[in-house]
Amino acid sequence: MDFKMLSRRNFLKVSLTGALTLMTVGPSFGSFEATPQEILPPGQLSLFNTHTQERISLTFRDADGNYDLDSLNTLNWILRCHYTNEATEMDVNTLEFLNLVDKKLGGNNEIHIISAYRSPTYNNLLRESGHGVASKSLHLSGKAIDISIPGKSTALIREAAVDLHRGGVGFYPSSGFVHIDSGNFRTW
Repeated sequence: MDFKMLSRRNFLKVSLTGALTLMTVGPSFGSFEATPQEILPPGQLSLFNTHTQERISLTFRDADGNYDLDSLNTLNWILRCHYTNEATEMDVNTLEFLNLVDKKLGGNNEIHIISAYRSPTYNNLLRESGHGVASKSLHLSGKAIDISIPGKSTALIREAAVDLHRGGVGFYPSSGFVHIDSGNFRTW
């Protein structure tokens, strides 16, 4: 794990969040909503946050389907709002959707995170400055991620995500990213 920007204060925040999570594991750390016949690929992700320049590769779920809480907390941190530095519990269904997109595109891709969790402050700022973000965006609840993958076209990423029929898939080729979320299946 390479955290160039992980200060002592941020490390303590992540550690405290992890400790609190272990005491009160919520529904977002539940199980992925897979069909009984479905065998999930390994729960591994390699991410690069384009705003914070942080890069990680980790396994967040073992072969038996058990989630690693430390890894989930690390994902919560790297997927935080870069504007306010606030983190939230990312929805595990969103993480699994991201993992499936990666595996459908060959696996072991470094996924560039354009936006994941957005604090209300940042979401309002984007709305007020005309960026066209939704007032009740799934980014606000840790259920959406905007991504790009070097060497893969946005059209190919979109196609892979749509083929999975997992959640929302937004296509933004002129901005260079694809939006995925764990809401109902829909495309735009």
